[in-house]
Amino acid sequence: MIAAPPLIVVAGATATGKSELAIRLGEAIIETGRSAAIISADSRQVFRGLDIGTAKVTADDRARIPHHGLDLVEPDEMFSVADFATHAREVLAAIAADDGVAILAGGTGLYLRAVARGLDTDALPSDAAIRARLEREFDDDGLAPLIARLATTAPRLAETVDLANPRRVVRALEIAELAGDAPRPPARGYAGPVVWLGLTVEPATHRDRIAARARAQFDAGLMDEAGTLRERFDPALPAFSAIGYREAWAVSDGALDRQAAIELDAQRTIAFAKRQRTWFRSEPDIDWLDATAALPVESALDRALPFLDTAPRT
Repeated sequence: MIAAPPLIVVAGATATGKSELAIRLGEAIIETGRSAAIISADSRQVFRGLDIGTAKVTADDRARIPHHGLDLVEPDEMFSVADFATHAREVLAAIAADDGVAILAGGTGLYLRAVARGLDTDALPSDAAIRARLEREFDDDGLAPLIARLATTAPRLAETVDLANPRRVVRALEIAELAGDAPRPPARGYAGPVVWLGLTVEPATHRDRIAARARAQFDAGLMDEAGTLRERFDPALPAFSAIGYREAWAVSDGALDRQAAIELDAQRTIAFAKRQRTWFRSEPDIDWLDATAALPVESALDRALPFLDTAPRT
């Protein structure tokens, strides 16, 4: 039996159509007689209750093809890239045992890299006491001082971190305190065959898509979702750095009107997408597909299905 199933990675910035493409690829694979499952690589979709604001796939989508990597922990629980890699390995082993194909889809570059490049996440140092202290500093003083410290003490590490994500900044500072500005552990590779596909959208169209998504999320009930979450959890939790929730709370609190909140949501998402594109430029061997006109299902199939024909089977 192969150590890991054939893996198709679907990468790209937010609002480029990754989720639907992954589902369509999975359905096409199933039509060939093999099973398939999707592992979501999104650092916010692991949290239960963050559905509309993270563009989590619907129950109908999940009925089309099995999904993993979703709803793994509560918003007040810690969840690291090492936790994600552990979860993914368990799922991949089950897919391999079923002679299936795995599709790893999402925009969290470190999650994709940890699984599909085989980062040795266990080799990264950790200290719960240091992390707790840094989290208290974030609660007391906000994110900006932590970002400034990281940029000063570990500039190489800072270049690889999503600086808008408090959890990532805290974790990077924890590593920096323990190991200095050392490079990340080398990739060990993926144990099975792997192909990387990426979705890209022309910038002006991408901005329009992001703006439309922000409005659609508010129309779909983001205000109610955010309100329910704030009733149950501390709104300062890093999980709620996911774009949209603080904008929704600002409307509830009278600090923003609805239109201004939607526009701010879109602006923050556009900036986030820019950081994602920067990350993915450092990833080698991604076969980029133009998703500007339409979801490039046929182009993706043209690349993925021949790959599966050459991948070993159990």
